[in-house]
Amino acid sequence: MPWEPRTVVDKRREFVGLALQPEANVRELARRFKISARTGYKFISRFRSEGVTGLEDRSRRPLHSPSQSSPRTQERVLEIRERHPRWGGRKIAARLKALGCEEIPAPSTITEILRRHGLLGPGMRGGQSTFTRFEHDRPNALWQMDFKGHFATDTGRCHALTALDDHSRFNLALEACANEQGKTVQTKLEAVFERFGLPQTIITDNGSPWGGGGAQNVWTPFCVWLARLGIRVSHSRPRHPQTMGKDERFHRTLDVELLQGRRFRDLKETQRAFDRFRSIYNHERPHEALGYEPPAKRYTPSQRSFPKMLPEIAYGDHDVVRRVDVNGKLSFRGRAFRIPKAFKGFPVALRPDQDDDGTYNVFFMATPIATLDLTEPT
Repeated sequence: MPWEPRTVVDKRREFVGLALQPEANVRELARRFKISARTGYKFISRFRSEGVTGLEDRSRRPLHSPSQSSPRTQERVLEIRERHPRWGGRKIAARLKALGCEEIPAPSTITEILRRHGLLGPGMRGGQSTFTRFEHDRPNALWQMDFKGHFATDTGRCHALTALDDHSRFNLALEACANEQGKTVQTKLEAVFERFGLPQTIITDNGSPWGGGGAQNVWTPFCVWLARLGIRVSHSRPRHPQTMGKDERFHRTLDVELLQGRRFRDLKETQRAFDRFRSIYNHERPHEALGYEPPAKRYTPSQRSFPKMLPEIAYGDHDVVRRVDVNGKLSFRGRAFRIPKAFKGFPVALRPDQDDDGTYNVFFMATPIATLDLTEPT
C-alpha cells in the first residue's frame, strides 16, 4: 500500500528514526507502516547518506537548497527562531548541534542574538528552575492519554486526542476528532497500535470514555477492549492533573506553538497541521527533560504487536467461571453480585483470596475487576 501523500516525508522520517534504534526489527516496522521491507531499507540508506533530504521523492525540490546549507551562524539562529517562535536559546543550540553545524553558540549567546533582533518576548528570558521528574524506565511501560479541551473550527469543533509515551515523551497520537466517544477513540487507537505495538499500561483521566469515578463507573466498553488486549488501565486521581503531567505539558506546548492565534477550516485542515507539528515535536524539537534531545531519540516501538483478532477469553481449570448478565450481575452460591455493566455478556473468573477467607477476587482475563465478600449479608 502506498504512503499517504499528505505527510509522506514526516512518515518516512518517523519510520527511519524508529528503524535506526538498536535492536529494531525493520521488517516488522515496515509491516506496521504498511510498506515493503525493500522500500523501508531504501529510505534507511537514503537517510544515512543524505539526511532528511533523502526522504523526499526524487522529483521534488529538496528541503534545503545549496544556498541555504552554509549561512552565517546568526542567520541560522534567526531561521530556526522564525520556524519555532517559542524556542529559546537552549533548544536552538540543541537544534544547531543536531543539524551538524560547525559553530554552535552558547545558549546565552543565542539569547542575546534574539534580544538584539527584538525576538525575546515576555516569558522567554532563559532562566528556568529545575525539579525532579518521575518517569518509567523504558518505552511503552506507560502511555498517558487524554483529550485536550475542544476548540472551534469554521465548520464545527475539534476534540484533540493525544497519547504520550511516559519514558520518552514521544507523541504517539495527535488526532483531530469530531467527538470524544469510545468508538472514536478505539478507531484512532487501532491505527496507533498497528504502528507502535501495545503498551503495558495506559493511564487516562476520569469520565467518559475513560471510566473511573466510582465502582460502577471505573469500567467502560473502551476499557474492556483494552483489557482484552492485555493492556492494564489506570486512572488519574480526581482533581490531580499532575498525575497526567507529561500529557498536560504536551497540551500546553501544542497551545503555545501551534494553536494560539490560528483557526482552521475543518478537521482535515486541523489534522494536517497536527501531523506537521507532531513530526517536529518528535524528531526536531529539543526536549529539556531529555537532555535537549528530541523524543524520537529515546523511543522504540513495543515488541507486543497488535493482534488481527481479539484473543479468546479463557480461564484455568480451577477457576469458577460465571457470565455477567445484561443487568451487570452474576450469581454465585445462591446470591447475586453486582459487576460493572461494561462486562455484561462476558464470562469472568472467581478465585478465592488466599489471605482473606470468604472473599473471592473477580478477574476478566488477567485483569482483576471486583471483589466478592461472602461474609457480608448484603
